[in-house]
Formats: sequence, structure tokens, C-alpha cells
Amino acid sequence: MGNKYLSYDDQRAPKVRAMFSRLAGRYDVVNDVMSFGLHRRWKKDTVRLALAGRTGPVRILDLCCGTGDLSFLAEADARPGSRITGLDFTLPMLGVAARRRSVARSRSAFVQGDALRLPFPAGAFDVVTVGYGLRNIADPLAALREMRRVLAPRGRVVVLDFGKPDSRAAGVVYQAFLRTVMPLMGWLFHGDPETYLYIPESLERYPAQRGVQALMREAGLDGARYESRLLGAMGLNVAEAPASPRPL
Repeated sequence: MGNKYLSYDDQRAPKVRAMFSRLAGRYDVVNDVMSFGLHRRWKKDTVRLALAGRTGPVRILDLCCGTGDLSFLAEADARPGSRITGLDFTLPMLGVAARRRSVARSRSAFVQGDALRLPFPAGAFDVVTVGYGLRNIADPLAALREMRRVLAPRGRVVVLDFGKPDSRAAGVVYQAFLRTVMPLMGWLFHGDPETYLYIPESLERYPAQRGVQALMREAGLDGARYESRLLGAMGLNVAEAPASPRPL
């Protein structure tokens, strides 16, 4: 029997929204516990790659922003005058982000929206970041095409997500960890092991680093490349919008 939060039909988005609505209140705590705090380092790497070479103010879209981690990191690291917009389709997640924004007196803006139909004009952003979101979108290629559409010429997209190790031995250990620890996290924090067992099960069809690199190229992005972390258990994919417009 499959995971109740995972499907590959027209119920994909509603099921993912229901799951993240349930996770929102303790999402940040569980991330710290299950990654031993390492997710914070990987998110800092995401922002560093996204802003590398930028010498002036930038317009940043944090897509699938969740509780706002990447938005707040980008705001801290970007040049004065930069504008940060976080977008997510799960209202409880955005509610947590809004509370954090108020406490931190942040200038980041948070809006509800669909990654497959972004409510922004073409060329509206210089940078798009996606942290642990592309894997949950029903059509990753269509999402990457939308990212390309809203990027200005030479704008950059950086995608952080679970990866797939090259080493068979590392892959076996990694899967064993995910299938043992993730359901335990779900049971302890949410009374539902399927919430976090969703992660290894969603990875089965997710193309991970090498596949996302290929999808970026297919979406018309230039210079697609990736970096791995933790023996490939995490992947950072990077690409840029063309310098001059090309047909989508």
C-alpha cells in the first residue's frame, strides 16, 4: 500500500498540501532533529551559490518557501535594497513564516501561490531558490520552465533537495536511515509515521542531482551543474537563465 500523502495523479498537490499543513507547527524543530542541524549549513550554501557574483541589490524569489528559512538567510546576506519574496501554496507554512517575519522585523514578503503558475511577470527576479520543494511539485520540468520565465537574463536558480549517492554502499546506508528514522520522526512529532516516510518514498521517482541537471537543460537554462553534500545524500543544482530571450 502506498503512502497516503504521495500520488502521481491530479491528487498530488492536494495530498502534499494536506501533509505540509499538518507538519507546519513543528516543521523547523523536526528538521533540526532529523538532520542534526546540518540542513542549516546546506541552506546557507544554497544562498551563497545563489548570490555569488552579485554586487548590487537583487530581486529574490524563494519558491516553495515553507517557513521562510531561505528567505531570511537571503535577506541577511543580500546587498541593501534587495527584495525577497517567499511563495508557498500551504497557508499554515506561510503562517509560521509570517510569525517569524514579525519577530525578526524582517522585510521579506510572503505570498500564497502555485509553483506551476507563478503570479509574476517575465523577468521579475534575479535569483530563484528552491529548498526541498522541487521533489514535491507534480511536474518538475514545468516548474523549472516557470522559474526560467520569471528570471531576468542571466538570473540564477538554485535547487536544494535530497539526493541519491553515487556509491551503492552509501545509498544502502542512506535508504536504511531514511526508512528507519523518518517514520520514527513522523510518529514522535505528529503521531503519523507516513508524514516523514513520505521522504524516501518520494525519492523513488525523483531524478535527484543528475536528473535535475538534465531537466534544467531541457527547460532552457544554461550552465546546469550540481554539487553534492554528505556523500550525495543532498544535492545542490544550479543554472542560469539565457543572456538573451529564447523560446520557452
